[in-house]
Amino acid sequence: MLVGLISGGHILLEGPPGLGKTTLAKTFAGIVGGSFNRIQMTPDLLPSDVLGVNVYNPFDYTWVLRRGPVFANVVLIDELNRASPRVQSAFLQVMQERMVTIESETLDVPSPFLVVATQLPYGELGTYPLTGVQIDRFAYRVSLNNPGLDDEVEIVARVDSIDDSNPSPVTSSEDVLMLMEQVRKVHVEPVVLKYIVELVHDIRGNRYIRMGPSPRASIWLYKGCRALALMEGRNFVTPDDVKKLAPYVISHRVELNQMARVEEVNIDSIIDESLGRVAVPKGLD
Repeated sequence: MLVGLISGGHILLEGPPGLGKTTLAKTFAGIVGGSFNRIQMTPDLLPSDVLGVNVYNPFDYTWVLRRGPVFANVVLIDELNRASPRVQSAFLQVMQERMVTIESETLDVPSPFLVVATQLPYGELGTYPLTGVQIDRFAYRVSLNNPGLDDEVEIVARVDSIDDSNPSPVTSSEDVLMLMEQVRKVHVEPVVLKYIVELVHDIRGNRYIRMGPSPRASIWLYKGCRALALMEGRNFVTPDDVKKLAPYVISHRVELNQMARVEEVNIDSIIDESLGRVAVPKGLD
């Protein structure tokens, strides 16, 4: 999630109910600083509830723009796939272009701008599947699973402090923008850049893939690796950075075909197979 913040990529948290997705997203947003808004998705929500709307003022006979909750530095979209496809599509422009069009007027959202969305597994009651275009707007997906026995014991033991937690910002919008500029200066060797693209191409050509990752996957793997390198105190990207981030960038951009379902092949195994097959650049300092 920190990689997403300083690389400028939106984050999708996915998992069954009760795993703390919203708690994680709220805590993350609370420590970032800047403005923060939460949007609770429901089937009756309208696009204007998210983006904003012009409201008529009868006292001075004017129209006043009432901006929606999307105008914030960090926007938490809780249970995105509970919203109708019409409302989901309202996020396409703002997530890609960092601007919103309301009745032919185009407005910029604050900078930095980060969307952290949670999603229930497909098939849950009252959910609508995200379109490929929508899910491709998320740079990274983090899948949460049920904790192990020892971890769950610790969670239950600390539940009171978790419920009462009120995180304070440890950074500011200006600090985040400065870090984003530093990320752009991290060096990527041409052979490492080629390795990133070859990996995405290899997955795209897998026989179990019906729809493979778009060039946006290569772009965000490139951007994310620069952010990860900076976080680890380096000014250059290594192949290990690529291997570490690939599952978070690629898995949600892949759609399996019928043969994969019949043979019980999953996306993680396809990514692992490509990581083992594509030649890693050698001789990097």
